[in-house]
Amino acid sequence: MVFPDSIPVLVIGAGPAGLMAAEQLVAAGVAVHVCDAMPSPGRKFLRAGIGGLNLTHGEDTAAFHSRYSHSEAEAAATMGQGVATVSSWLHDFDAIALRSWARQLGVETFVGSSGRVFPVGLKAAPLLRAWLHRLREQGCVLHTRWRWVGFADESSRISDPGLLRPSLFETPEGPKEVSAQVVVFAMGGGSWARLGSDGSWLPVLAQEGIACTALKPANCGFDFPWSERLLSQYAGSPLKPVGLSVVDSTGTLVFTRKGEALVSRHGIQGSLIYASSSAIREQIELHGKVTLYWDLLPDHTPGQVRAALRVSRGKDSLSNFLRKRLGLDGLRLSLLHELACKPGGDGEQLAHLLKCLPQTLRGVRPIDEAISTAGGILLSGLDQNLMSRALPGVFCAGEMLDWEAPTGGYLLNACFASGRRAGQGALLYLRKADAG
Repeated sequence: MVFPDSIPVLVIGAGPAGLMAAEQLVAAGVAVHVCDAMPSPGRKFLRAGIGGLNLTHGEDTAAFHSRYSHSEAEAAATMGQGVATVSSWLHDFDAIALRSWARQLGVETFVGSSGRVFPVGLKAAPLLRAWLHRLREQGCVLHTRWRWVGFADESSRISDPGLLRPSLFETPEGPKEVSAQVVVFAMGGGSWARLGSDGSWLPVLAQEGIACTALKPANCGFDFPWSERLLSQYAGSPLKPVGLSVVDSTGTLVFTRKGEALVSRHGIQGSLIYASSSAIREQIELHGKVTLYWDLLPDHTPGQVRAALRVSRGKDSLSNFLRKRLGLDGLRLSLLHELACKPGGDGEQLAHLLKCLPQTLRGVRPIDEAISTAGGILLSGLDQNLMSRALPGVFCAGEMLDWEAPTGGYLLNACFASGRRAGQGALLYLRKADAG
C-alpha cells in the first residue's frame, strides 16, 4: 500500500506493548500505523508461547506488585515527579483485566497449580491471530520489515507544527520517511535479537535527549566452571527440590526461596536463578562476585538433618548413607561433592553444608541469552502517561523501559499494561492538541 505523507499515530514495534497501545487509539477512531522490523508481528510473544504462554499470575495484588523493581537511583529520581510506576500501570490493567481482555478475544484462561495464568490450549498463536484480526477490522494498518533507524534532522521538519520530525525507516522498498503527530515506541529490550529485540534503538534515542541507562540481562543465567565429571552426567538436568539464598556484601539476606534450578554447560540457570538474577547481578557488578547458598534439603529442618546424621554410617559410603537417611541422591548429591571441599567432616559441619552449601559466581551470561532485560529508558524521563519529557508527542512502552520482573507472567502483564497506558496517553495528547 502507499504510505501517506503524514498520519496521526505511528506505533513502532508490534509486540504486546505496541499492539496494546495501538488498540487504545484505533478503538477511539484514530488512524494508526504499526511498523515492525521483523517479517511478522509478535515474534517474541509467540516464542513465549512455546512454553505455554504464561500471561500473568493469580497471586494477590500486594504480592504481585512486589515482583517489580527498578534501580534505587531511578527510584529516588522519580520521587514526586508525577512519574508512572509499574504499580500504577498494573492498577489500571491487572491480572483480572488481562484475563477479561483475552476472553473478549475468544480465548479463555486458567490458573495453574503454581498460580500462573495460561490460555486454554497453552498457545500464543490463537490469541495473537484474534487480536490482529480485531485491530485490522478497527482500521489499524500493519507494516512488517520496516526497521526504524531514527528521526530526520531538523531541516526535514514539515512546516505543520503539529507534526513531529519525520521517522526514518529501512524497508523492502527502500528508505521511507514518515511524519506523525504522535509516535509510540515499543521496540523491546536487548535480548533475543533474532526475534527483533536487539536494543539498537538505545543510542539513537539517547542522542535525541531521552534519558536512558545501559541494558542489562535479566532473568538470566550465570557462569560457573563445572567439572567435566558433573557435566558428563548432569548437563541440562534440573536441580530440585532445593532452596536458594542470596546475601549482599554486608551479610544481609536479599533473596530466599524454594524451587528448582538447571545445570547448563556454561553454569547455572532456571527459575530460581531467574527469580534471584537481579540480586545476583547487582552483587557481581558491585563486587565482582557473589556467593549463593543452596539448601539441598528444603523439606527438612536443620534439627531433622542433624538428627539423621547422628546415626552411625557403619560400612556405608557417605553417598549411600545420605541417600538412605535423607533421600539425597542424583544431582543434589553431586552438587555437594562438587562444591564442598570435604563433605564428610563431622556431623555438624555436614548438616550445615546440606542446608547452606556455598557457590561463588563471578560472571553473567550474555544479554542475548537472557529472557528479558533491565535498563533502557528511565521512568524519570517520562511523565505519568509515558510521554517523553524531552520529546513531547513521543511515548514509550514495554521492555524498552527501565524495570524488571521475574518470569511467571509478570513480564507480559506489565508490557500489556504499559502499552495500554502509553496508548491512552497518546489519545489524550491528540485530543488536547485538537482542542488547542
